[in-house]
Amino acid sequence: MKVLSEIAEVIRSKNAGPFVVTFDVFFTDKAAFEAVRAAGLVTRQAVCERYNVGDNELLGFEFYPFANALKFSIKREVSAGGPRDADAYGAQQHAPLLDMPALP
Repeated sequence: MKVLSEIAEVIRSKNAGPFVVTFDVFFTDKAAFEAVRAAGLVTRQAVCERYNVGDNELLGFEFYPFANALKFSIKREVSAGGPRDADAYGAQQHAPLLDMPALP
């Protein structure tokens, strides 16, 4: 089993406004991108489970073949920089994706 961080070139998160964190996963080439997409392990449901959010909190979940990328966003529990916010920039929220199973 290969995890996402072994296949993707870039895995990152960042704020997309004060109430949303967006995630980008870029693959080195089309073959890696297509292999992960075809394996069916990195799915909308798998991301919801990994982040413990409901489907209505996951905004978009799209594979972009022209960029060899996956992009999705998640609603923030608290606004960026607000009380109880532990990551004002949203830059550390991608960590749960690093060990996500991606290929059998």
